Amino acid sequence: MNFSLVICTYMRPQPLLRLLNSVQTQTVYPNEVLIIDGSTNDETKQALDANPFKNLKYFKVKDNQRGLTKQRNFGIQKVSNESEIICFLDDDTVLENDYFEQLLNTYSSFPNALGVGGYITNEVIWIKTKTLTTKKKFFYDGFERNEPLRFRVRRFFGLQPNTKPCVLPKFSHGRSVSFLPPSGKIYRVEQFMGGVSSFKKQVFDKMNFSNYFEGYGLYEDADFTLRLSKLGELYVNTSARLSHYHDTSGRPNKFKYGKMVARNGWYVWRVYNPNPSFKIRIKWNATFLLLMKLRGLNVFTSSNRIEALTETFGRAYGWLTLIFNKPKL
Repeated sequence: MNFSLVICTYMRPQPLLRLLNSVQTQTVYPNEVLIIDGSTNDETKQALDANPFKNLKYFKVKDNQRGLTKQRNFGIQKVSNESEIICFLDDDTVLENDYFEQLLNTYSSFPNALGVGGYITNEVIWIKTKTLTTKKKFFYDGFERNEPLRFRVRRFFGLQPNTKPCVLPKFSHGRSVSFLPPSGKIYRVEQFMGGVSSFKKQVFDKMNFSNYFEGYGLYEDADFTLRLSKLGELYVNTSARLSHYHDTSGRPNKFKYGKMVARNGWYVWRVYNPNPSFKIRIKWNATFLLLMKLRGLNVFTSSNRIEALTETFGRAYGWLTLIFNKPKL
């Protein structure tokens, strides 16, 4: 398949070079690599000029085009007409050498697939086992991992997700790709992460990433894939493996991040479920407030106390604004 890689970047020249070096060793190489740079300086361009890569095209966006969502939509417009698949990667990821080969094989195995997500390997430790060994673990498809405290507390209050990983409950607050095990299997899903994603180019004839999400764009990938899942099949291939190193440069302050957790999370939920019942509304709010309180406890249990406090205030402020000023759907 003819495929393009779009990498949106902001003030991260060194992580970007590390990613491009891993792209260079792929068993299947992209027909074009588009760098969409929102940086406010020229360090990224200078780094790329000093380290040329095959099939690379560089674009520096203007101020009014900066932000993850806008940069992705900009990149889509620059993709070659011959491209069949568009891949997106965060600039702080590193690929295993058959990443693209595994993604493309998924489209061959599932011709109706509209999108395929990759699988991050360096964030969670999984153990292969036949059954669940303790209530402090999460078991799925022959593997178990530590169950985060937030899910154990949610279970105690009857607010745990009632769907499979990557399938959103009606009250939202589901389990992400990190709850799919490293089984090597391909799973049918409703959502996956935009920073390790791919889609058929024809998808973008009908829809784009939502302009609601500005700047850092928290949850824009969930919004896009959930909307797309209503039109066709989506998958995560756990053999399309990569690492994610969460570079902190270019991230918003914690108050703004906390505010986005509330408002963007509400927006994604209501686009997916525009007419929730009273019971579902109660469960969304109860889960959000519980998770906010747990984040607040990190003020006493974490070494980053100021960050935990600031983010908690941001979540509280964002939630309160939903009473008087809800996002327009």
